[in-house]
Amino acid sequence: MGLVLRHHLDGLWLESRIIETEAYLLEERGSHASLGETPSRRALFMEAGTIYMYYARGGDSFNFSCHGPGNAVLVKAGIPHPPDLRDSEMLQVMHQRNPINGRQREPGKLCSGQTLFCKALGLRVPDWNQKRLIPGTLE
Repeated sequence: MGLVLRHHLDGLWLESRIIETEAYLLEERGSHASLGETPSRRALFMEAGTIYMYYARGGDSFNFSCHGPGNAVLVKAGIPHPPDLRDSEMLQVMHQRNPINGRQREPGKLCSGQTLFCKALGLRVPDWNQKRLIPGTLE
């Protein structure tokens, strides 16, 4: 937690500081890896730092493999970074990507859930699943 994830999308860096995660060990029933390795879950068994994305609750979810096969961390929430950019182009794009009933979300709520995090940053399963996580950036 506390790390900043940056995604370069359409010529603009979208950034969020990770503020909530969940970690799963292979043997935990809540872990996707506990169901065994399949093509869709292969990233969980790849080298630590491999991105595992899947569809959940109506949107994309971002995870990465960590120490040991089948172990992973789910990114649950973030906040736009830096947080004091009230009228920045980055926040405008995040608002466009993540509206609520036709209105703008509060900046602190733009990435406040695993699917909202992915929507705000433009992270999609087909683009990032099984790719290598490069610390600090996704280009």
